[in-house]
This record gives sequence, structure tokens and C-alpha cells, in this order.
Amino acid sequence: MQLNKLKAEGIFLDLDGTIVDSTEAYIEAARIAFQAIGKKAPAEATLLEIPRRIEQYKTIDDITEGYTREFLPIYLNAYHSIAEQTTRLLPNMLSTLETLSKKSKLALITMRHVPKEVIWKELDYLGINKYFNQVITALDTPKPKPSPQPLIKCVETLKLNLQDCIIAGDSINDVRAGKAAGVKTVAVLSGLYCRETLEKEKPDLLLPDISALIQHIE
Repeated sequence: MQLNKLKAEGIFLDLDGTIVDSTEAYIEAARIAFQAIGKKAPAEATLLEIPRRIEQYKTIDDITEGYTREFLPIYLNAYHSIAEQTTRLLPNMLSTLETLSKKSKLALITMRHVPKEVIWKELDYLGINKYFNQVITALDTPKPKPSPQPLIKCVETLKLNLQDCIIAGDSINDVRAGKAAGVKTVAVLSGLYCRETLEKEKPDLLLPDISALIQHIE
């Protein structure tokens, strides 16, 4: 993939797997939920399949042995409760966000179903809230990613030109949302999705992590 320079008035970043490492939170939340429904938790690799499938609206019945209805609310509540304390910034994130924020307006668009105040609190805890101009969660628009609605809302709020914005994230939903909105798309390999899966979505750039984005911004 060519090392293109992208114009970016605004950069829309995902949170989990893009800015923070959420692996520990995903695993712990799943273990809490399995214990609550009286089932033995499977191996960690299987536990990490749960957030991938939830994000793609795929069934997890085979993992929960048919107890998804009981499992899911416990899992989501546990994850949102422990995320702030268990997620950690990915390497070089402070310097990366500082540099990017000097080049573009930064917005955070997450699929977490929590009020944006919860996310702002987490960003403050992590010491990165000052770099962001906007936060959009799954509760802020009728349809979250992969719908383009969260991106369009960011553009309108921050008074940006849609064609001069970028979305960057570790998920296929980030790429799909970006394509639906007509913005440039950047996929990163720092989260739950492998190179092969992300390449199928045909992002404009595929990078190892967000820190590599700096050299591609005009």
C-alpha cells in the first residue's frame, strides 16, 4: 500500500484497540459473566472472540452454550465497570496524540454503550482528554458504527469538511463507517482484528498502530 499523504482537518479515532489496550478488560469481563451464569470460562482466545462477534452483531451462542441472554448484560456491565481501571494506553500514545492534535482536530468515536461523560472521565484518568475536541459514543446517534452517523455528527459539531477528514481504528466497523461517510480510512493492527480481515475492507491505509499515522498526515 502506498505511503500516501492525507489531508486531515479532523481525525476520528476509535478507543479500544486503537488508543487503549482493552485485552485485560475483555477477558476479565467474560470471566465474571461466565461465573455469574455458573459456566466455566473457555480459553482466552475464545474469550477475545466475544467482543469481535458482538461488534459485528454475530451470535455468541456457541461460546455461551446458549446462555447469551443471561450472559450478555452481565458481560457488558462488567466491561464498562472495569474498563477505566484495566485499560492501558498503547505504546507511544501520549506523544502520538500530542503530535496529531497539533495537525488536526481529534474526535473519539467509540461503540461503547455508555454516556460520553464516562468516556471523558476515562480519558482524563489516562491523561489524554486535553487532546480531544469531541467524544461520540453509541448512545449519541440512532445508529453507531458502522453507520456513518457518528462521523457526520462530528463533522457538523466541529465544523469540518467531510472530505478532509480521516477515521482510524482497529475494527472493520471503523473502515465501513468511514467508507459510508466518504472519509479516508485508516486501519490499524493494534486491536482485535488481523491483517487479513482488515485488508478485505480495503482501507486507504493499513498501519501497525496509530503512531505510524503521523508520517502520513500533511
